[in-house]
Amino acid sequence: MHRARSGWLLAITLAMLAVILPVRAELAVGRDYLPIVPAQMTDTPAKIEVIEFFSYGCPHCSEFHPIVGKWAAALPSDVTFKRVPVTFGRPQWASLARLFYALEATGDLARLDNAVFDALHKAGSKLYDDKSITEWVTGQGIDARKFTEAYNSFSVVSKAKRADQMVQAYKIQGVPAMAVDGKYLVTGKEIKGLADLPALTDQVIGMARSDRKKK
Repeated sequence: MHRARSGWLLAITLAMLAVILPVRAELAVGRDYLPIVPAQMTDTPAKIEVIEFFSYGCPHCSEFHPIVGKWAAALPSDVTFKRVPVTFGRPQWASLARLFYALEATGDLARLDNAVFDALHKAGSKLYDDKSITEWVTGQGIDARKFTEAYNSFSVVSKAKRADQMVQAYKIQGVPAMAVDGKYLVTGKEIKGLADLPALTDQVIGMARSDRKKK
């Protein structure tokens, strides 16, 4: 009797899920995503490009960093992920954007990425000018001359300027923000928190994948 009742309950539950899940999975413009107009060219046309717009100076980005890192590590082979630092015209955040690209240039980004967030949001370090940034980086074992050359290089300065241009083109107004395939900006107005943002981004990736199959 107990087994029969359990079987009926399971059948009813599965039937309800079959009705409910498609409704929840349906994406809505404005609520879940916004079209990027005009659509932007991506660096990897053969793959679906996902961009995380962020700043080391943003506490929400610091909270999101381990979440998005774990998610990005498990992305399917047809998706590529990259990060773009924003400045929003703030001199302090502009220095942090150059820090990001300088660490990338010296090959120390993977080692010190988390450490930058921790220094700013846990240790209370004021890494908002060239001097304090260089002193902190030197304390992390990077040669001061090597870092300074990278930090002031034409390549790093150009990448930071290009990042600002992308922020304008993608119409980024807050961070962290996720953009998919140069076409969609994930909004997630009804998600409960940052932990839910990757799952919603997965759905938008699915939409972008369907767009490509239709062409």
